[in-house]
Amino acid sequence: MRAWVLLCLAFLVPAQYDSKAGSAPAGADTSSTQTPAYTADGRLKFPANYREWIYLTSGVDMSYSPNRMADHSTFDNVFVNPDSYKAFLQTGAWPDKTMLVLEVRMAGSQASINKNGHFQTTEIMGHEVHVKDESRFPGKWAFFPFGGDGPARQVPREAACYSCHEQHGAVDTTFVQFYPTLIELAKKKGTLSANYQKEKAANAKK
Repeated sequence: MRAWVLLCLAFLVPAQYDSKAGSAPAGADTSSTQTPAYTADGRLKFPANYREWIYLTSGVDMSYSPNRMADHSTFDNVFVNPDSYKAFLQTGAWPDKTMLVLEVRMAGSQASINKNGHFQTTEIMGHEVHVKDESRFPGKWAFFPFGGDGPARQVPREAACYSCHEQHGAVDTTFVQFYPTLIELAKKKGTLSANYQKEKAANAKK
């Protein structure tokens, strides 16, 4: 199973991408706010303006399994809403109502003058949103995969991605260890999780 910087690929189906409509899944009920917006039945509306948010990192073909499963390369791009980013810079922690958006794009290799390496294409494979909403979710955080029309339903709390983030996330169950502009700040603020620090120390001894 391919694993991403933030989230659970097992629950993501291929997104319908409309290049004329921008980066939102085709037909999705969207929101333009920085805070989570839900439908009456609890589904999350897609934050359509996420590419105007703060860019945190990109990964290429990242996997938490030693076996490569995909037959193509992808880029995993992560964005966070600006207000939460500003709060993190002050405290080293994510405030309530944080939204982290994962955008997965197909990688290209040979086009125009490029002969080596990979570049990001216009083809979006999917989106997923990691939301912190303390009054709504028992574990404070929830995952929402966007791969079809309309708002997304929450990934069930029993899914392995929750326990994985709780066990390995560097800050507040999120993989800040992969965010190069934030990991050192979290270290200075003293907000690194005990599990992450223990894991890092164990890896250093190998």
